[in-house]
Amino acid sequence: MIKKSNRVSTRKEIEGINVSNLTALDKFAVISRKAKLVDASSTGFLLLVDRKDIVPKALRQTLTLESIEGEPIMLTISEMDLEIDGLVTRTKFLGKGIFEVAIDFSFDAPEYWRECLLDLLPSPQR
Repeated sequence: MIKKSNRVSTRKEIEGINVSNLTALDKFAVISRKAKLVDASSTGFLLLVDRKDIVPKALRQTLTLESIEGEPIMLTISEMDLEIDGLVTRTKFLGKGIFEVAIDFSFDAPEYWRECLLDLLPSPQR
């Protein structure tokens, strides 16, 4: 199901793809061992990160991940064996130990490649 919002690009709800090794490139330090990709567009991803998967103790013990906003990162989409660089644009604590992390990867990849990637990501089975 693709839905249009007030954003520039179309959003696509994703089946919950596994993402691994969310890594801060400035410090080359792993932020989270794993996450779930739940929403995507041709410009970015929305990830759900469980507190127990966060590696730095200082981040794991807070109710915010604001300190990583603006941070250049790298992540791996496990099912596709694909590494993508991006920028953390926003974070939000959803409760029960779950954080929402928005990643913009549009600055480093051509538009046609980003559109093809969006087409390849699986939609939820209904």
